[in-house]
Amino acid sequence: MIAGRLTEVRSRIATAARSVGRDPSSIQLIAVSKTYPLDVIRIAYDAGQRDFGENRVQEALEKIGRATEPDIKWHLVGHLQTNKARKAVGAFASIQSVDSVELLHKLDQAALEAGTKPEILIQVAVAHETTKFGMPPADVPRLFEFGARLEAARLVGVMTIPPPARTPKDARLWFRRLRELRDEWQASGVPTVMLRELSMGMSGDFEVAIQEGATMVRVGTAIFGPRTP
Repeated sequence: MIAGRLTEVRSRIATAARSVGRDPSSIQLIAVSKTYPLDVIRIAYDAGQRDFGENRVQEALEKIGRATEPDIKWHLVGHLQTNKARKAVGAFASIQSVDSVELLHKLDQAALEAGTKPEILIQVAVAHETTKFGMPPADVPRLFEFGARLEAARLVGVMTIPPPARTPKDARLWFRRLRELRDEWQASGVPTVMLRELSMGMSGDFEVAIQEGATMVRVGTAIFGPRTP
């Protein structure tokens, strides 16, 4: 079942990419495995999936500690508190939810001490929702300025979670806005290497996100099935 869903999601990614003249291989599929046990993750692994996303550090650490597959790449896609920075840099290859200079600094220092080089994405609040984490677009350039001085962590892009939408098309505006912001920051002199990744799009709207430029999509229920509350 999971293998079949993975095949279907990959096919949909390829179709969405080709519909706008993009190479499907330029889009990274992150299987969001939060709340699912390691046994379920292993089924997806056996079907060829290597990138997995987790929301909570403690839950992820339990899975990562028991996983024996050496080539799994773990992504933290949920909010990260500064007091868990040290644990995060030792477990995740990618941390996609950085929303303050303080957190970025703590991650860099922790990574330097741990001898790791995690990839960092800035979470951008494109819709200015006060109920969600993320930096307002106007504040993001401060992180790029700090990113130029990182010693261990590497700033590689931006991420967003749009407001709930009735249809995938309703989310298009927010995905387009993040792409436009990326282009504006790049035009203002932010190094391309800091903006190579656009992480946006989930199970209900990843095709629209791809059409608007996503390089990473975070898909959970379309692969693993509905979560148990």
